[in-house]
Amino acid sequence: MQKNNQNKIAIFDIDGTIFRKNLHFELIDELVWFKVFPKSVRKDLVNLYTGWLSHRGTYEDYRRALVDLYEKHIKGCKVEDVVRASQAVIPFHKDRTYVFAEKLIRDLKQEQYHIIAISGSPIEIVREFNKVQLNFDEVFGTVYEADENGVYTGKEEFTPVHNKGQLLKQYVFENNLTFGDSYGIGDTESDVSFLELVDNPIAFNPNQNLKEIAQSNNWKIVVEKKDVIYDVSGK
Repeated sequence: MQKNNQNKIAIFDIDGTIFRKNLHFELIDELVWFKVFPKSVRKDLVNLYTGWLSHRGTYEDYRRALVDLYEKHIKGCKVEDVVRASQAVIPFHKDRTYVFAEKLIRDLKQEQYHIIAISGSPIEIVREFNKVQLNFDEVFGTVYEADENGVYTGKEEFTPVHNKGQLLKQYVFENNLTFGDSYGIGDTESDVSFLELVDNPIAFNPNQNLKEIAQSNNWKIVVEKKDVIYDVSGK
């Protein structure tokens, strides 16, 4: 085992890349069950999901709609309630992960890579998923501002999904890491900014936009269907 691998970086998206579903969706649903969000939110949630399944818009449209729905209702809620809901969600869903991602994570850990994840989902549920399932070196998620009483103001404080690549470059510099033989895995165009930085970019179950970008850049493209993994990149 090479000790210098400890300086090598691997970066993952989570939703649709490691986790088969969407952490943001599951958190919103749980907040309704906990009566933190109103019951009407579940109807909105179902409409968004069925709309995406029915090909009304792209996955990225669906993801952004979840963000909008969350931001619409998070103002005035307590941080402790979101943490509590996150702790309830993860034990039930923690094993709903992709085989390809699981194997890659195991291999990279064995080789002592420094592994991080950057997600658009709220940091509370991202941290819980990491604690229970991933055990990465660091994770980043969307941070919503809270006042001195632990109540959300409704404002975004930190949104890493807007430029994952910039965050990755800063993280690599501050932690004395290297992009040499680095890995990145993502599923939508929001991941392009970090995929273009690594030596081994992988477009996993990509949406159409990422698929086209990956093909134009000769990136590895992997699709997992049921229990079969296909390399469709032609590399």
